[in-house]
Amino acid sequence: MIDSPVLEAQGLERHYDIGGGLFRKPSVVKAVGGASFTLTAGRTLAVVGESGCGKSTLARMVTMIEPPSAGMLKIDGVDVSQPVDRDAAKRLRQTVQIVFQDPYGSLNPRQRVGTILEEPLVINRPEMSAAERQDAARRMMARVGLRPEHYARYPHMFSGGQRQRIAIARALMLNPRILVLDEPVSALDVSIQAQVLNLLADLQQEFQVAYLFISHDLSVVRHIADEVLVMYLGKPVEMASRDQLFSAPSHPYTRALLSATPVADPTRRRDRIRLTGELPSPLNPPSGCYFHPRCRFADDRCRAEEPLLIPAAGHRTACHAVEENRLPVEEVV
Repeated sequence: MIDSPVLEAQGLERHYDIGGGLFRKPSVVKAVGGASFTLTAGRTLAVVGESGCGKSTLARMVTMIEPPSAGMLKIDGVDVSQPVDRDAAKRLRQTVQIVFQDPYGSLNPRQRVGTILEEPLVINRPEMSAAERQDAARRMMARVGLRPEHYARYPHMFSGGQRQRIAIARALMLNPRILVLDEPVSALDVSIQAQVLNLLADLQQEFQVAYLFISHDLSVVRHIADEVLVMYLGKPVEMASRDQLFSAPSHPYTRALLSATPVADPTRRRDRIRLTGELPSPLNPPSGCYFHPRCRFADDRCRAEEPLLIPAAGHRTACHAVEENRLPVEEVV
């Protein structure tokens, strides 16, 4: 396995300017504020959190759909937060591919499966002959569990799980080093989810591709992630290995998320941690720690001072209560 990072992010931010109106002043939404992480070949980093926490914005920056507003983002050793020439940008876009959440909306209904898989090669590998492209597409179909006769069929003739296999095959046609998976199984039935997750694990082992796995479902993350980054209102609040995070979550928000995750063992009892209040508006975030209005451990320091993501018991946690050892020890397995 290659240990050098294929992706590095330091203090990554993405801001959106919101225009004012007759009775409203212009404002800025900080969709992502200060995300830092690395990703190496053959490893999976899962990014989790509620809707609106900045997961999909982070995915769009990594895939270079949107530029960062601040911070550093290196892909395959190239800092894409700075202007890069056209040839380098084209090469890097082949290095990073994405699989979207909706398998029904991400495929062109007017194209046959063979055409969908060959299209990335037509655009980026003009030296390949038609026969070579077809052979590559058929080989990739076999790798994702599709049959040879599927080559000439249209997307509407497939189930949701099969369509997501087609989307995964298309993303791998250019042999990328990084695959961004934006909620790739959330639209599928639970039984099909397991099949797609097993397929992703097999493909990662075969191709040694790095995964950035975006999800709100911690039960899915537990089966595929090597490391987990928890985000709240655009801010990273905890980062740890999968085993550390699930066995001994540190941040109060992570504990609440895990307490709401179903477990397969009916004999196990788990105290549900209920968050009070609503998710604050990113247009008007709270002072200090963004999580303090919903946190039962918040004090005056939490309301006034923004916590930094610092090492704590094998985790990196942004929480004053953790820093001051004010939280009870909990184990969630």
